[in-house]
Amino acid sequence: MKEETIQEQDNPEEMAAENAADDTDRADTSASENQSGTSPVEELVAAGSHEVMEALKGELEAWQSRANEYLDGWQRSRAEFANYKKRQEREQSLLYQNAAGTIIKRYLEVLDDLDRALKNRPQDGDGAAWAAGIELIYRKLSSILESEGVVVMQAEGQSFDPNLHEAISQEDNHQYESGQIIEVIKQGYLIGDRVLRPALVRIAR
Repeated sequence: MKEETIQEQDNPEEMAAENAADDTDRADTSASENQSGTSPVEELVAAGSHEVMEALKGELEAWQSRANEYLDGWQRSRAEFANYKKRQEREQSLLYQNAAGTIIKRYLEVLDDLDRALKNRPQDGDGAAWAAGIELIYRKLSSILESEGVVVMQAEGQSFDPNLHEAISQEDNHQYESGQIIEVIKQGYLIGDRVLRPALVRIAR
């Protein structure tokens, strides 16, 4: 037994061969790891990081989708409010025109009387001074009505429009085309884009 033990201990060639084999195995393992580029631990970490990144990406996309929904909703609400505001402004304008139109129509009759008086004004003496005073009143009243949005229709020489004009007679007149307004008997007025009073006219047949 002692001789065998001594022989085993005294055989350095066998021990060197075994150590060389172990070194070769470790080198092969290291080379294999180097060829793959990552160790098993690193691969586990990389796999975990990939899962985390995918989860974060999915969460980010969900928040982005929600943000887009909020933005779309805000834009729709803003557009609806703008439309509501415009609609309210139009309705208020119409209410004002209707209310003002009822009162203004009374002043139009006064304006008609002043206009008729000026068409028959006297040309001399005290009558001329009186006519000048009437004309001043006429201009002031016309200016007030204009400031309220009242506009005189320009009807004479225009084609007859039943939405704007009211014909009181039709006449043969070779100087005018058929349906053309020959004379304005009573002025028509607009307030905004609404007819306050249609013009009374004579038209060519």
